[in-house]
Amino acid sequence: SSSHSLKYFLTSMSDPTQGLPHLVAVGYVDDQVFVYYDSNSRMLQPRVSWMEKVGKEDPQFWDAQTQIARGTEEVFRARLETLRTLYNLSEGLHTWQCMYGCEPRGDRSKGGFLLYGYNGRTFIMFDKETLTWVVSEPQAQITKRKWDADSGRNQGLKVYLEQICIEWLEKFLSYGKETLLRTGMETHVCRVDGFYPKEIDASWRRDGEVWLQDNFHGSVAPNADGTYHYWLSLRIDPQERDRYQCHVEHDGLQEPVDVAVKVPESNQGLIIGCVVAVVAVVVLVIVVILGYRKKRLEGYEETSRSVKII
Repeated sequence: SSSHSLKYFLTSMSDPTQGLPHLVAVGYVDDQVFVYYDSNSRMLQPRVSWMEKVGKEDPQFWDAQTQIARGTEEVFRARLETLRTLYNLSEGLHTWQCMYGCEPRGDRSKGGFLLYGYNGRTFIMFDKETLTWVVSEPQAQITKRKWDADSGRNQGLKVYLEQICIEWLEKFLSYGKETLLRTGMETHVCRVDGFYPKEIDASWRRDGEVWLQDNFHGSVAPNADGTYHYWLSLRIDPQERDRYQCHVEHDGLQEPVDVAVKVPESNQGLIIGCVVAVVAVVVLVIVVILGYRKKRLEGYEETSRSVKII
């Protein structure tokens, strides 16, 4: 049988601009975003309709998980300041990222993982077989010694990655089985690039009507030239592909643009599309800020019709 996975991606920024949140956390079951948290809303939110079942079964679930996310936000802020001092870096934009989850194999082997990154590079990762931490940067040695010494925490992480995480995955799969266990589902990403001013209205349409189910979107983010980009993803049954379009309205357009969902060139293209959707949430926003220079544009030309569906 095909494998399934439960993965979480967290990114904390020390000096976000343009109203971007200090922390963004996104949870995935397979390639489907099912929960989302950021430090602007400070609330863990469902991103799929089937997660409503969790709240009915456990009324405390959303409050409890929100408190955990808020605590993580404070820990990550402190970690960023510690690392800035450790690396002797100036103030400004720095990032601390965490990725963890589980992907049990067909033979029931435990595919759990946990790693942290600093400024886009792997910093340290957990070896659940030896209950120790493996460094990728010399500056991580201090963290390694401290974390290696906390044997109780490390044992708890192993239990989470090999048991608790898998139990949650199985529970989520049971909640969302109508969509998650269906074979052949596709994820498409619509990317709108090179527009100015910042305000834009982009959405998925099915049969001409706004469609909010099984989709997710990023934040409007700046490009290096002062323009902006935006993306939104959609998970669909390929047999209904011709029913969907990416609809874009912007002041720079003489009329709205509708781009039809296209047939993937290959399975590899589908996989790449899914990966882009995952990475965009936690990485893309950071990359573009690094090259951004604040400037005012003297007016603007018609928005480039760079609307693509992956």
